[in-house]
Amino acid sequence: MLRPKYPEAPTPSIVHVPTAVPTAQHSHAPACSCQHAPALAFARPAGPLSGINAGTVGAVVTVGIVLTALLAAVAVTAISVAVAAVVMRSLLTSQRRR
Repeated sequence: MLRPKYPEAPTPSIVHVPTAVPTAQHSHAPACSCQHAPALAFARPAGPLSGINAGTVGAVVTVGIVLTALLAAVAVTAISVAVAAVVMRSLLTSQRRR
């Protein structure tokens, strides 16, 4: 019911650019013998956390800070009320004994 609807991410269009093949090719020895996969410019991370961005992380951190501050305020209020209750009880019992 209250689930946000995220806009669809645009799919990158692959543009084929004709390249000219040079007549003289220089062959260089590879720096290592391992085979690297080509880097894709528009590759998306796979996994359950792929939709998280900096805005989401910032919102979660902000909500966490606000909730922590509220919890601290409630704890301080509870302690002050408890101290006031002990002082009031002490004053009332001392008046009864007189």
